[in-house]
Amino acid sequence: MNWLHAAAFGAVHGITEFLPVSSSAHLRIASALMGWPAPGGGVTAATQLGAESAVLVYFRRDIGAMARAWGRSLIRPAARADPAARLGWS
Repeated sequence: MNWLHAAAFGAVHGITEFLPVSSSAHLRIASALMGWPAPGGGVTAATQLGAESAVLVYFRRDIGAMARAWGRSLIRPAARADPAARLGWS
């Protein structure tokens, strides 16, 4: 696989990741439409990990706030009323 294929597969996956249909299937369809070989499991796994990493980086402050609020609610039951703590418990 060359850099053009990798960039194209990354773009297709990134654009279709949050659609309610399989982004992995979009990779296969894109490769068929462009006449390229199927991307394979390694490429699919790498694009999935990239998407998940991007979500974690983007929401890092919210995730941190929920984790801190959840930790406080373990010690002080009154802190469980905090919406961030309730999200942490969920």
